[in-house]
Amino acid sequence: MSSSIPPFRPHTPWPRIAQLSVLLAVVVSVLVVAFLWPTVTSSVHGIPVALVGDSATVSQVESQLEARSPDTFDFRIAGSVDAAEQLIRERAAYGAIVVGTAPQLLTSSAASPVVNSLLTGLSPALGSAFTEAAIAQGAPASTVVTVPVTDVVPLSSSDPRGTAFAASSFPLVLGGMLGGILTSLLVVGVWRRVTLVFTYAVIGGVALTSILQFWFGALQGNFALNAAAVALTIAAISGVITGAVALLGRAGVLVGPVLFLLIANPLSAATGPVEFLAQPWGAVGQLLPPGAAATLLRDLSYFPDATTLTSWLALGGWTLLGLLLSTAGHFRSAGAVTQTALVEAEVAELEHEAQVAGQPA
Repeated sequence: MSSSIPPFRPHTPWPRIAQLSVLLAVVVSVLVVAFLWPTVTSSVHGIPVALVGDSATVSQVESQLEARSPDTFDFRIAGSVDAAEQLIRERAAYGAIVVGTAPQLLTSSAASPVVNSLLTGLSPALGSAFTEAAIAQGAPASTVVTVPVTDVVPLSSSDPRGTAFAASSFPLVLGGMLGGILTSLLVVGVWRRVTLVFTYAVIGGVALTSILQFWFGALQGNFALNAAAVALTIAAISGVITGAVALLGRAGVLVGPVLFLLIANPLSAATGPVEFLAQPWGAVGQLLPPGAAATLLRDLSYFPDATTLTSWLALGGWTLLGLLLSTAGHFRSAGAVTQTALVEAEVAELEHEAQVAGQPA
């Protein structure tokens, strides 16, 4: 009676164990730095805020707020309340402070719940300052000036805190990465991979947008535009990964985790204002697919007056890059195959000549 004995596998050498221990420690350290660095180094600064009112009062308010919170705000003068509201709708300002006989505070929770809370918290302090100014100008000592807060562009009732929208960014990145990695590992043939990537992007764009917009209420606005943005995001990420694999071989799979997960995702500003990130990394993050997608989807959902060209161009550029990498990989592989065929033909010809030369006359 025979018994099947598994083949003997030698134990891993101890020096190899030490090397792997160091390697794993380095990898986890890089992961921690990549995900925590943008948060740890972020600071509240450079928030665009409009000021409306006469020049003297505006200058006074600007000086008081700068003294209270240095470098927190980037003040921009607006000629009227309507002009300030338009700046908010165009995402040129997160809010506005209106001074004068009827002071008020304009905010936009859809632009950033974090900044919205920050600006709303200024209302009591502004009220106290305006009260003191009114009394100093001869108003009765009992005068109390209140500063009402108006949310010009609020979040939807289906996502009142913006948590669903903020959480939707990572699944888009993950979906693009999985599409690119699985396509590279399971499909043979560059153009078959490209076809699968674009087909998956279209179907995935419609499916994910349906879930995010109709089920979770994370997205608002025009469904077709949202679906196009999601599809382009998937195509941009998946396409670059498959293109890198076509050009570099299996090692190109690492492009996804390194570029899109470790670098681009933490810099996307999907959960907070891009102004909070250390510069120029905040601006760089907006040119990478996760950041461009987060900004584009927020604009499409809540800010139809905002300029979205930069985000569309960024996603389109990455998609084109993926296609170019795949094309380069295709011709590189074709050239290698042709060269191999030529070498084999030359070897066969030499063998044939040797055989002919060795035959008796």
